[in-house]
Amino acid sequence: MTELKPPGVSWESWAERQIAEGRRAGLFDGLDGEGRPIDGLDGPHDEEWWVKAKLRRENIDHLPPTIAIRGERDAAVASALAAADEGAARRIVEQINDRIRYVNSHTVSGPPSTVWVVDIDSILERWRAAHPAAPDDEEPADVEPPQQRRRVVRWVRRVRPRG
Repeated sequence: MTELKPPGVSWESWAERQIAEGRRAGLFDGLDGEGRPIDGLDGPHDEEWWVKAKLRRENIDHLPPTIAIRGERDAAVASALAAADEGAARRIVEQINDRIRYVNSHTVSGPPSTVWVVDIDSILERWRAAHPAAPDDEEPADVEPPQQRRRVVRWVRRVRPRG
Protein backbone atom coordinates (compact mmCIF):
# COMPACT_ATOMS: atom_id res chain seq x y z
CA MET A 1 0.00 0.00 0.00
CA THR A 2 2.99 2.30 -0.11
CA GLU A 3 3.13 2.54 -3.86
CA LEU A 4 3.28 5.98 -5.41
CA LYS A 5 0.34 7.47 -7.27
CA PRO A 6 0.83 6.82 -10.95
CA PRO A 7 0.86 9.86 -13.21
CA GLY A 8 -2.34 10.59 -15.06
CA VAL A 9 -4.58 9.07 -12.35
CA SER A 10 -6.61 11.37 -10.13
CA TRP A 11 -6.03 11.29 -6.39
CA GLU A 12 -9.62 10.31 -5.75
CA SER A 13 -9.65 7.30 -8.04
CA TRP A 14 -6.21 6.18 -6.83
CA ALA A 15 -7.28 6.42 -3.16
CA GLU A 16 -10.53 4.55 -3.89
CA ARG A 17 -8.55 1.80 -5.62
CA GLN A 18 -6.22 1.54 -2.60
CA ILE A 19 -9.22 1.22 -0.24
CA ALA A 20 -10.87 -1.42 -2.44
CA GLU A 21 -7.63 -3.47 -2.53
CA GLY A 22 -7.32 -3.19 1.26
CA ARG A 23 -10.89 -4.44 1.74
CA ARG A 24 -10.28 -7.41 -0.55
CA ALA A 25 -7.10 -8.24 1.36
CA GLY A 26 -8.98 -8.05 4.69
CA LEU A 27 -6.88 -5.19 6.09
CA PHE A 28 -9.97 -3.48 7.56
CA ASP A 29 -11.40 -6.57 9.29
CA GLY A 30 -11.46 -6.67 13.09
CA LEU A 31 -10.49 -3.05 13.74
CA ASP A 32 -11.27 -1.47 17.14
CA GLY A 33 -14.68 0.15 17.16
CA GLU A 34 -16.01 -1.83 14.21
CA GLY A 35 -19.79 -1.61 14.14
CA ARG A 36 -19.96 1.10 16.81
CA PRO A 37 -20.85 4.76 16.22
CA ILE A 38 -18.01 7.25 16.21
CA ASP A 39 -17.89 9.29 19.42
CA GLY A 40 -18.47 13.02 19.17
CA LEU A 41 -19.97 13.20 15.67
CA ASP A 42 -23.14 14.86 16.94
CA GLY A 43 -21.42 17.23 19.38
CA PRO A 44 -19.95 20.68 18.74
CA HIS A 45 -16.72 20.92 16.76
CA ASP A 46 -13.66 21.25 18.97
CA GLU A 47 -10.26 21.86 17.40
CA GLU A 48 -8.44 20.21 20.30
CA TRP A 49 -10.66 17.10 20.47
CA TRP A 50 -7.72 14.78 19.93
CA VAL A 51 -5.75 16.28 22.84
CA LYS A 52 -8.70 15.92 25.18
CA ALA A 53 -9.33 12.35 23.99
CA LYS A 54 -5.68 11.41 24.55
CA LEU A 55 -5.69 12.90 28.06
CA ARG A 56 -8.94 11.08 28.85
CA ARG A 57 -7.64 7.78 27.41
CA GLU A 58 -4.40 7.94 29.39
CA ASN A 59 -6.16 9.22 32.52
CA ILE A 60 -4.03 12.37 32.70
CA ASP A 61 -5.22 15.53 34.41
CA HIS A 62 -3.50 18.58 33.04
CA LEU A 63 -4.38 21.99 34.32
CA PRO A 64 -2.53 25.26 33.98
CA PRO A 65 -0.43 25.93 37.10
CA THR A 66 -2.63 28.86 38.11
CA ILE A 67 -5.66 26.55 38.32
CA ALA A 68 -3.84 23.46 39.66
CA ILE A 69 -2.49 25.47 42.61
CA ARG A 70 -6.03 25.83 43.97
CA GLY A 71 -6.36 22.08 44.47
CA GLU A 72 -2.82 21.84 45.79
CA ARG A 73 -3.62 24.57 48.34
CA ASP A 74 -6.77 22.79 49.56
CA ALA A 75 -4.91 19.48 49.84
CA ALA A 76 -2.05 21.12 51.75
CA VAL A 77 -4.42 22.76 54.25
CA ALA A 78 -6.14 19.41 54.86
CA SER A 79 -2.77 17.72 55.21
CA ALA A 80 -1.53 20.37 57.65
CA LEU A 81 -4.63 20.01 59.82
CA ALA A 82 -4.08 16.23 59.92
CA ALA A 83 -0.33 16.49 60.63
CA ALA A 84 1.13 14.61 63.59
CA ASP A 85 2.73 17.64 65.21
CA GLU A 86 2.70 21.41 64.95
CA GLY A 87 6.13 21.56 63.30
CA ALA A 88 4.99 19.29 60.48
CA ALA A 89 1.85 21.39 60.00
CA ARG A 90 3.97 24.55 59.83
CA ARG A 91 6.32 22.99 57.25
CA ILE A 92 3.41 21.88 55.05
CA VAL A 93 1.89 25.38 55.06
CA GLU A 94 5.26 27.03 54.41
CA GLN A 95 5.88 24.71 51.45
CA ILE A 96 2.51 25.43 49.84
CA ASN A 97 3.01 29.16 50.46
CA ASP A 98 6.36 28.98 48.65
CA ARG A 99 4.66 27.17 45.76
CA ILE A 100 1.83 29.75 45.64
CA ARG A 101 4.34 32.62 45.60
CA TYR A 102 6.27 30.94 42.79
CA VAL A 103 3.15 30.34 40.66
CA ASN A 104 1.88 33.88 41.28
CA SER A 105 5.20 35.41 40.23
CA HIS A 106 6.35 33.12 37.41
CA THR A 107 3.36 31.87 35.44
CA VAL A 108 2.91 33.66 32.15
CA SER A 109 0.45 31.36 30.37
CA GLY A 110 -3.10 30.49 31.32
CA PRO A 111 -5.50 32.49 33.44
CA PRO A 112 -4.11 34.78 36.13
CA SER A 113 -3.72 33.33 39.60
CA THR A 114 -6.09 34.55 42.28
CA VAL A 115 -4.75 32.30 45.05
CA TRP A 116 -3.46 33.91 48.23
CA VAL A 117 -0.95 32.37 50.58
CA VAL A 118 -2.26 30.42 53.54
CA ASP A 119 -2.24 32.20 56.91
CA ILE A 120 0.08 30.01 58.99
CA ASP A 121 -1.17 31.34 62.32
CA SER A 122 -4.83 30.57 61.60
CA ILE A 123 -3.99 27.05 60.40
CA LEU A 124 -1.89 26.43 63.51
CA GLU A 125 -4.71 27.69 65.71
CA ARG A 126 -7.09 25.27 63.98
CA TRP A 127 -4.51 22.50 64.37
CA ARG A 128 -4.15 23.22 68.11
CA ALA A 129 -7.94 23.17 68.51
CA ALA A 130 -8.11 19.78 66.78
CA HIS A 131 -5.12 18.39 68.73
CA PRO A 132 -5.43 19.44 72.38
CA ALA A 133 -2.18 19.02 74.28
CA ALA A 134 -1.93 16.54 77.14
CA PRO A 135 -1.41 18.12 80.61
CA ASP A 136 2.20 16.90 80.73
CA ASP A 137 3.08 18.39 77.36
CA GLU A 138 5.00 21.63 77.38
CA GLU A 139 5.34 23.99 74.47
CA PRO A 140 8.89 23.87 73.06
CA ALA A 141 11.03 26.85 73.96
CA ASP A 142 12.10 27.53 70.36
CA VAL A 143 8.54 28.25 69.18
CA GLU A 144 7.61 31.84 69.77
CA PRO A 145 3.99 32.66 70.63
CA PRO A 146 1.80 33.68 67.66
CA GLN A 147 1.06 37.17 69.04
CA GLN A 148 4.76 37.95 69.44
CA ARG A 149 5.48 36.67 65.93
CA ARG A 150 2.73 38.88 64.46
CA ARG A 151 4.21 41.95 66.14
CA VAL A 152 7.66 41.16 64.74
CA VAL A 153 6.27 40.62 61.24
CA ARG A 154 4.34 43.90 61.35
CA TRP A 155 7.43 45.73 62.61
CA VAL A 156 9.59 44.22 59.86
CA ARG A 157 7.04 45.22 57.22
CA ARG A 158 7.05 48.81 58.49
CA VAL A 159 10.84 49.02 58.63
CA ARG A 160 11.51 47.09 55.43
CA PRO A 161 8.65 47.55 52.91
CA ARG A 162 8.17 44.97 50.19
CA GLY A 163 9.47 45.62 46.78
